[in-house]
Amino acid sequence: MKIVDLRGKIFTESKELENLIKRSEMEVEQFEGSVKQILKDVKEKGDEAVIYYTKKFDGVELTPQEFEVPFSQLEEAYEELDEETRWALEVAYERVRKFHEAQVENSFFIEEEGMILGQKVIPMERAGLYVPGGKAAYPSTVIMNAVPAIVAGVKEIIICSPNPNRYTLAAAYICGIEKVYRIGGAQAIGAMAYGTETIKKVDKIVGPGNIFVALAKKNVYGYVDIDSIAGPSEILVIADQNANPEWVAADLLSQAEHDELAAAILVTTSKELAQQVKDILYNRFLVNFSRESIARKSLENYGHAFVVDDLDTAAEVSNHIAPEHLEIMTENPFNLLSKIKHAGAIFLGKYSTEPLGDYVLGPNHVLPTGRAARFSSPLGVYDFIKRSSVIYVTEEGFSRVEKYARKIAEAEGLEAHKLGVEIRLSK
Repeated sequence: MKIVDLRGKIFTESKELENLIKRSEMEVEQFEGSVKQILKDVKEKGDEAVIYYTKKFDGVELTPQEFEVPFSQLEEAYEELDEETRWALEVAYERVRKFHEAQVENSFFIEEEGMILGQKVIPMERAGLYVPGGKAAYPSTVIMNAVPAIVAGVKEIIICSPNPNRYTLAAAYICGIEKVYRIGGAQAIGAMAYGTETIKKVDKIVGPGNIFVALAKKNVYGYVDIDSIAGPSEILVIADQNANPEWVAADLLSQAEHDELAAAILVTTSKELAQQVKDILYNRFLVNFSRESIARKSLENYGHAFVVDDLDTAAEVSNHIAPEHLEIMTENPFNLLSKIKHAGAIFLGKYSTEPLGDYVLGPNHVLPTGRAARFSSPLGVYDFIKRSSVIYVTEEGFSRVEKYARKIAEAEGLEAHKLGVEIRLSK
């Protein structure tokens, strides 16, 4: 972890800051061709291609009848959970659901003289959730991706996950999802996007994955909608001299343990705090840490402590980075809230640790990464709905606006547009 003193300097000229911003630029050329071929094969050959690539990449040979995990296994996974874990997942589900119910949009209608104009809110019909498999367990990913779709009113929700473990299956059961397919990778994205003999096409695909999954989602966009193309995880902590260095270090480590490309960033007004945090990370927390090799690479490559003149500058640095997770550990954290323009999730105060947000608070943990917080939002109910305009015009309403429409049609040189209006005048 590198300490960079930006006091008295123009922070946008910092090479270290620039390297952080560029870290999520993926070198995709070497993977793009392979992903496009996989998608092409799935689109043309359906189940046959899914079987071929599942055997090739995952070493598992399946028949179409074996794609789907029997529902009895979901129920069995739930029943076999120890009581505390089951309760924790159910509490998480209820809290996440309650939060997302506040996001529900309603249809509306506006009545004018001779007109009724409105907007109809319609849920998508089918959603596909991608959940990474393998050795790790991701029940929180199931909950965070499924709940917004459930609350939105999506009728059919499926999960694709390579070798889903019992926690993934149990979380699916808690969410009321009945169809889980044991396939992963780009072939799973292709199956959900195009449909196969066994897997029905969905309207939207959400969920994280490796580079092949990310590129596959990028390439099927247009056939279906997607949530985002997720990059490496990141956390930025703004701290003053009063922050607890152990708590700051722990929260930085919570993201560094994700993968080697994760960024753990401290922006502080105290160089002493920066040094304390660094010492605690290396001399205490990384010692005998189970994910030490991953976290150490993350901290060495993308762990930085930037020392700035004041908290206003700290907010500017944060906005420039537009982090996925932003923690504000200052004496008066709400004083900085109005200055934050770009962040996926904002955690205020010393007890608002990011891991709580990952699991049980309620707001969604699927967040924009790689500076995408400048223009995008956390996953929510709004991602699983469509809006249709509703228009009703009477003869009286027609007479109020027809001349303006004809004039604009003339200006645009669209003769048939004008005709569509004028022909109703001839009555």
